[in-house]
Amino acid sequence: MENNTEKIENLVHELLIALGEDPTREGLLKTPKRIAESLMYLTSGYRKDLETVINNAFFIQETSSMIIVKDIEVYSLCEHHMLPFFGRCHIGYIPNGKVFGVSKLARLVDMYARRLQIQERLTEQISHAVQDSIHALGVGVMIEARHLCMMMRGVEKQNSMLISSSLLGSFRTNASTRQEFLSLLAREQV
Repeated sequence: MENNTEKIENLVHELLIALGEDPTREGLLKTPKRIAESLMYLTSGYRKDLETVINNAFFIQETSSMIIVKDIEVYSLCEHHMLPFFGRCHIGYIPNGKVFGVSKLARLVDMYARRLQIQERLTEQISHAVQDSIHALGVGVMIEARHLCMMMRGVEKQNSMLISSSLLGSFRTNASTRQEFLSLLAREQV
């Protein structure tokens, strides 16, 4: 990893020159190092795996009730422009004898978000990870995010938001389960 950080520093140094900047001026002296460290952190999901993140934090619980964790903050980098997108992720699932330790869902979101992404794939990765990890009877994931690649450049639409969803199992096949999930997401917080 240290070697990659050094390579990124050198590349950023060259990038600054290509942009017409002087990387030796005071304000930019440490910029290559800062960017390299930042990129290593923002892409740390590549260096994590699902089993380690979840770390067997499943608990036996006989319930068929829907479980939802709302408003998990999401920060990622768009793979097309490497600009941030950010928003909220909502995860719902119907257990099949096992439930997650609640913090593990947030860690799972971070693992996939800390990669170069498109929101649609991120949503699918999260839902399949939940499904595959505990063999849930159904999973619903919704992400609402603002994309700086649309806000700062291109069409420059400041109030645009992308909403993506992935529905698996009973969330896809059962209209009342899907409606319960969506209505619980729409409720005001307490």
